[in-house]
This record gives sequence, structure tokens and C-alpha cells, in this order.
Amino acid sequence: MPFSTGRLFGFTFIALLAFAANSILCRLALRVEEVAPLDFSLIRILSASLILWLLLISKGAHRPRLILQHGSHKEALYLLVYILGFSYAYIGLNTATGALILFAAVQFTMLAASLMSGKRLSIIESIGILISFFGLCYFVYPELDNPSGLNLLFMVIAGIAWGLYSLVGSQSSSPLLDTSSNFIRLFPFAVAGLMAVLLWSNGPLTGLGIFYSIASGALASGLGYALWYLVLPKLAKSVAAVCQLSVPVWAAIGGVLFVNEAITWHLVISAGFILGGITLVLLSQMKPQ
Repeated sequence: MPFSTGRLFGFTFIALLAFAANSILCRLALRVEEVAPLDFSLIRILSASLILWLLLISKGAHRPRLILQHGSHKEALYLLVYILGFSYAYIGLNTATGALILFAAVQFTMLAASLMSGKRLSIIESIGILISFFGLCYFVYPELDNPSGLNLLFMVIAGIAWGLYSLVGSQSSSPLLDTSSNFIRLFPFAVAGLMAVLLWSNGPLTGLGIFYSIASGALASGLGYALWYLVLPKLAKSVAAVCQLSVPVWAAIGGVLFVNEAITWHLVISAGFILGGITLVLLSQMKPQ
């Protein structure tokens, strides 16, 4: 599908906003509507699975045998760990902090995999990693004695899982089919889990809580991922990675506008070091070796 520059920019921007919307919707559901993180995760999986199934039907690729030829149980497990870690992390993290830690963990995971494969770092890449790591230490240190320290760990685990999922997905020739298949593999788990929640949960779900959870799954995850995988082949890998680093900024703005969260100088300075260092690494990779 040929894209004009304007359409490519627009679709990429919408996909990035969808990534940020996941953080905002999760915080709205958990903090404002007091949805349990497990409930949010299960509804997110169900709604994403259904919207992606409908998308495949519209493309004539909905046969179960064809779908299950794509993706894998390992990728579905990475996806599940990411979704659960993401939801449980946001019990104690604000929107911007969660998005910052998530995308930092994703990029560090992918950099670590690159190093383990034998890639040697240039001086600029090494400096960028040191700057980013310093920013991460600066951010995390005051949180070590904070109750949200466990939530930070959950988000790091979610970021590692998403990084591993992205590494596998980077080798995919049909990323939309693979992602749809992986969500659909989780569908029975989500149905069983939600039935158990409805039977034994003490607190009923609110209408807005269900709406935020469905929006996160169907719109921000299902359609958001579909749009991202539509534009991803048109973007250089380094450009796509740099684009994703803007997500914490959009998430921070959404947290202020919709969840009434404050942005602290500690977060701003930390984000500057973390995102600046990673950006330096990625920009250095854009140069011919």
C-alpha cells in the first residue's frame, strides 16, 4: 500500500498516541474507577482479540488453521507477561513514570540482545548508554525505599517481555497475523479468568471501568498495533525506535489532562537523561558503518 509522506506521518502519530493511550486508560481504570489490574488485563485481552479477529475477517484471513500457523506460544507468553506486568505496575505508578520505565526497559532489552549477538558498540553508542543508565539510576534511587518500588519492578518485567516480543516480531513477515494469533491464543485464558473474576470478585465493575478496559484493548492495543504494523515497514528501524521514545511524553501530557497527575522535576530530569542517551545511541546507528 503506497503512502504519501503526510499519510505516513499521520498514521505513525496516531499509532504512537495509541501506545500512550494504553497508559492513560490503564490509570483511569485503576485509579479513578478502581478496576482490579487482573480484571483490566483480562478485558484488554478479550477486546483486543475480538477486534483483531474482526480485522482478519475483513481481510479474508480468519480461518483458525491459517491464524494458528502464525505467532507462537512463546510470543503469546511474552505478550501475557507484558500485559499483566503493565497493569500491576500502574497500581502505584503515575502515567508518565510507567511509560518512561516501560520504553526504557524495552530499548535496554533490545540493546542487550544486540550486544549478546556479538555487535560492538561505537564510542558514541557507549556514551549514550552510560548517559541513559545514569538517568535510570538517578530516577530509581529515591524510589528504592518507596512502596512503588515493587510497581517499578513489575514495569521493568513488562518492558523486558515487550522487548523480547519485539525482537521476535522484528523477524516476522506477517506481523499483523502474528500479533492477532498471539492475542487469540490468550483468548481462552482470558475468558476463563474473567468468568472466575465475575463469580468470586467482591467489587462489581463500573460502566466506565469496563469502557476504559475495552478501549485499551480494542482501540489502543488491537487497532493501535494494527496501524503501527502497517507503517512499520515504511520506517527505518532506528527512526521507528526514536519515534517510540516520544510515547512517555504523550503519556505524561495525557496524565496531566485526564488523570490530574503532576509532573515533577525529578521525572523531567530523569527522562531527559534516559531518553536523550537512548536517542544518541539510535541516531548513531543511522549513520553508515
